[in-house]
Amino acid sequence: MGSSGAKPATFFFLFVNLVLYLIITIIASWLVNHGIQDSLEQASVLSIPARIFPIYYPFGNMATAYVVIFSLLAGVVGFTTSLTGMSHAAQWNASDLYAASASSLITWSFTLLAMGFACKEIDIGWSGSTLRVLEVALNIVYGTQLLGMIAIHAGIEELSRYRGGIV
Repeated sequence: MGSSGAKPATFFFLFVNLVLYLIITIIASWLVNHGIQDSLEQASVLSIPARIFPIYYPFGNMATAYVVIFSLLAGVVGFTTSLTGMSHAAQWNASDLYAASASSLITWSFTLLAMGFACKEIDIGWSGSTLRVLEVALNIVYGTQLLGMIAIHAGIEELSRYRGGIV
């Protein structure tokens, strides 16, 4: 099959993303649980706009709920995509790499959305240490997901060259 330089890079980035998305999912799940437990008594004294969102966070600011919910969504989708992407990359044929490419693009979009809310939370003001860890993990996984997508596309290009342009 020739030199397969993109395959080890793809596995590396998918494994790093798997670990990072697992960390994001764990932290965001803990934050959702913490928010649900404290919301009944804490949110009852808030004004109407703040009471509309069902989860109130006594830490952070008004963007915290959005960061946590979208981080949880990005973490679950990213973990699943990284796990299935490793399976697709193990096959290393065009159809599996196209499936990995499409799912990694969707995951990157969710991660970009969560990172955008995290940047807004940073812009608004103060956040606790757990939220800072979540924000840093989102910023790191945004870059590694992008590099993983590039590695998958390099693998598709490599297969295309190896088979004479027929994928």
